[in-house]
Amino acid sequence: MSIQRKVWVKFLLVVLLFAVAALIAYPKPISRPAWLGSFLAKMKINLGLDLQGGIHLIYKVDTSSVESGKVPDALNGLQDVIERRVNAFGVAEPLIETSKSGGEQRLIVELAGVKDIESAKAMIKETPFLEFKKMEAPAEQPPQEISAEDKKYNAEQKKKAEDLLAQIQGGADFSELAKANSEDPGSKDQGGDLGFVKKGTFVPEFDAVLFDKNLKDGEVYPQVVESQFGYHIIKKIEEKGEGDGKEIHSQHILIAKKTPPLPEQAMPNFIDTGLTGKNLKRSDVQFMSQSGKPEVGIEFDGEGAKIFAALTKENIGKQIAIFLDGQIISAPTVQAEITDGKAVITGNFTLDECKKLAQRLNEGALPMPITLISQQSVEASLGKESLDKSLKAGAIGLVLVMIFMILYYRFLGLVASVALVIYTSIMVALFKMSTGTPWSITLTLAGIAGFILSVGMAVDANILIFERTKEEIRKGRSLKGAIDEGFHRAWPSIRDSNISTMITSLILIWFGTGFVKGFAVILLLGVLVSMFTAIVLVRTILAAVVGEWAEERKSWIIADKKEYSSEKQE
Repeated sequence: MSIQRKVWVKFLLVVLLFAVAALIAYPKPISRPAWLGSFLAKMKINLGLDLQGGIHLIYKVDTSSVESGKVPDALNGLQDVIERRVNAFGVAEPLIETSKSGGEQRLIVELAGVKDIESAKAMIKETPFLEFKKMEAPAEQPPQEISAEDKKYNAEQKKKAEDLLAQIQGGADFSELAKANSEDPGSKDQGGDLGFVKKGTFVPEFDAVLFDKNLKDGEVYPQVVESQFGYHIIKKIEEKGEGDGKEIHSQHILIAKKTPPLPEQAMPNFIDTGLTGKNLKRSDVQFMSQSGKPEVGIEFDGEGAKIFAALTKENIGKQIAIFLDGQIISAPTVQAEITDGKAVITGNFTLDECKKLAQRLNEGALPMPITLISQQSVEASLGKESLDKSLKAGAIGLVLVMIFMILYYRFLGLVASVALVIYTSIMVALFKMSTGTPWSITLTLAGIAGFILSVGMAVDANILIFERTKEEIRKGRSLKGAIDEGFHRAWPSIRDSNISTMITSLILIWFGTGFVKGFAVILLLGVLVSMFTAIVLVRTILAAVVGEWAEERKSWIIADKKEYSSEKQE
């Protein structure tokens, strides 16, 4: 493949990338084709508390009852419990995180779109509660009775079977009657032929007649036989073999009957045992000595050990369910009596599943009181107003930057402006696509500020490149060579400035909370995308469109032609 063809392939890939990003970023719903509209409708930008309204709560966490070495795990457990409760509350993108302020631990909860602040506070403040319950066998269900209508139907079906038997005894063809009347779909079309079978193949009532020593080959049993499936007319055709290997070839006609409905399977009921999280000393991940498979170890205090010993003695072979906040998180089966208060929960667990289960057990074992110290409610109307103003400011800023670039750098400025449009489309598309990933991006006012700031940084990279390009043109290089050299010479400055910004963003993400972290995440993403658009996309577009035609029209591309002439005369 020639160099020029490679350049055009890259250019077409840039066009394709822009088309896909613009399609995803397009703000209005697409109706046709329907599958594409349905797919794109699932991708929406998550708006933060400050843009759609909601509740911002800050709690002080009391860690005094927790050993210093276990505080991080306890905080993670507390955060996990709050997250599960908030998810049950129906919040799409909650923000729950812990931070340290001075010497105090804080729990920050942001619930975007929630209006009932009192219900949210009541739900969050409850202490995680761990309890162990034993299973109570479901009560036996009384036998079901069939209705009077079904009894009448069965009587009619029995009469029908008796009439068919009378016809057969009068000389009627068994196979033809079976094809016309049998309600056994497996044998009806074969004239009721069941082939050779051994004893025990059919229901007991059928087997008792078929293997009766008094029933001869070719004989029809003189009575209608009733089973759970209905009324049978049975004919023995022949037999072969002896003893346990004996097989009989037969035919039958089935007239089905109504049966009582099966009793509903009762759900197991778990009852309290008095063993709760207050009795649990610890829970951790262990590994089996022989297989190396992970398991979860638990240890109770003195009181808990006594309760657990009695509980395991009474429930060998039965399940003991572990509940956290009223929900089952595990239901292991008791294998033997445990008297020392130490036990393991085994199963087909992965290491991550064991870590999660141990953490959840410790959530109930290490409850930490939380106290509300700050609350803020943001009205949805205020959030919408902030969003509208932010979008308007961003659009105005983007247009002004594009106008400046075109006026000052002409054609190169136009290409940079096109790259800015592609950059904006990619960023919005990434915001939307992130909702389908574990790293969902929530857009806040601070995040919009980070986005707009990264736009300026994208332009800054192009300015460095274009200024270097100008210098090379003044030295007498060809336009194409000047552009290549401009990218080459500007890259170290662009790289160093953007790396310093990314390091700062990572520090803010690591140590920051709330809006600060949101700003840093979007700034970091914006810097990465801006480097891609400023270096890769702009260079690809210029390589494809700037050719021999541009050498005689340098003033159209970047600067005034007289400037070049004066430089050469000197």
